[in-house]
Amino acid sequence: MKKILTITATVLLCAASVMADEPKAPEYASDFVGVNFTFTNIWIALCALLVFIMGLGFALVESGLTRAKNTTNILFKNLVTPAIGVTTYAVMGFNLMYPGDSWIIPNILGFGGFGLPGIGDPASFTAAYNGEYSYLTDFLFQSMFAATAATIVSGAVAERIKLHAYLVFTVFYVVLVYPFVGSWTWGAGWLDAKGFHDLAGSTLVHSVGGWGALAGAIVLGPRLGKYIGGKTKAIPGHNLALSTIGVFILWFGWWGFNGGSSLNSDPKNVAWILVTTNMACVCGILGAMLTSWFIQKKPDLTMVLNGALAGLVAITAPADVVSVLSAAIIGIIAGILVVLSVFFFDKVKVDDPVGAISVHLVCGVWGTIAVGIFGGSEFSILIQLIGVLSYGVVCFPAAFLIFFVIKKTIGLRVSEREELRGLDLGEHGQEAYNGFQIFTNV
Repeated sequence: MKKILTITATVLLCAASVMADEPKAPEYASDFVGVNFTFTNIWIALCALLVFIMGLGFALVESGLTRAKNTTNILFKNLVTPAIGVTTYAVMGFNLMYPGDSWIIPNILGFGGFGLPGIGDPASFTAAYNGEYSYLTDFLFQSMFAATAATIVSGAVAERIKLHAYLVFTVFYVVLVYPFVGSWTWGAGWLDAKGFHDLAGSTLVHSVGGWGALAGAIVLGPRLGKYIGGKTKAIPGHNLALSTIGVFILWFGWWGFNGGSSLNSDPKNVAWILVTTNMACVCGILGAMLTSWFIQKKPDLTMVLNGALAGLVAITAPADVVSVLSAAIIGIIAGILVVLSVFFFDKVKVDDPVGAISVHLVCGVWGTIAVGIFGGSEFSILIQLIGVLSYGVVCFPAAFLIFFVIKKTIGLRVSEREELRGLDLGEHGQEAYNGFQIFTNV
């Protein structure tokens, strides 16, 4: 019996010794934080890739809704725009939009310095905000947004703007205007302090790009033959199949656009955003279909394609704070608005070949205001309106000034002959559909 007790005591002492050497609870918690950091970092990086592929979607939508003779030009601009957006954002845009404590004018203008941290700098991997993802992952994600804001302008000025003029505008707008106004909300500036809410950029990305698109369309003027004798002449796009594929790609990429903007990998939060995003899109399609069918007596595919994008743009601000039913209502209203807006801008002779102003500006404003309507008592319609107006007051005049200065200096619009022949030959000397186009007397 004594031997049994002795053996038992020895085993218990050994077990106690082993247990004493095991990691304590705080160390397990630390390991959990590391796993969470990895998951969130991967999720936001994947979302950045989804936002990147939206560039292809924009290229296809814009080229399909315009004429074949301008396809190379459209594709060229949509390829170069993200290149400009990412490089300029790396040089100074990111630090202008997210100045940290380096405010020059408190909560209005700040600048954290040029460039990004070096590979040996600990800051290159430390979390930028809440300890759940790295600085460089954040830069990658946000740089895709900067490129998207500039791409919106491309469609509204299509088929008549000089290539180098568009590129100059893009540089100034992405380097200075977009990150400056973006800091007011996402950079913890004065609008953020007031409680203004915009999850993924109904205003900060889409209406910022939309204000630029409106300014460009006004300064450029309409395409030749668009408005004759007080009447609007339709100039059909050459390939609706391309545009439809483009919308599906944008729809797919938008799940990264909105889902990544949660800036965490919490399953409940991410799933909610993805569902509300999708619901607004499908209801935007239905709203646009019914409205165009009623007005035009036949269902218009181009209107329905823009209805899908309208729903997506509108839900981009409130996706994380509204119910699924509210998302459906937001999408339906956006689908109705985009059709009515296209007719309105044609009536006032603002020529927008792809409907970018109606989709991104009008529905971006609607989605931002919808936060105050559907988001609950913690969100104010007044504050949302102040945000919308603040961005408009700065972005539209800034874009107008940039376009106007370009027009008076290096020139903004191609010659009449180039416009009639097409920008593919006039600006690039190559056709997207080589051998299929015949030009005479131009």
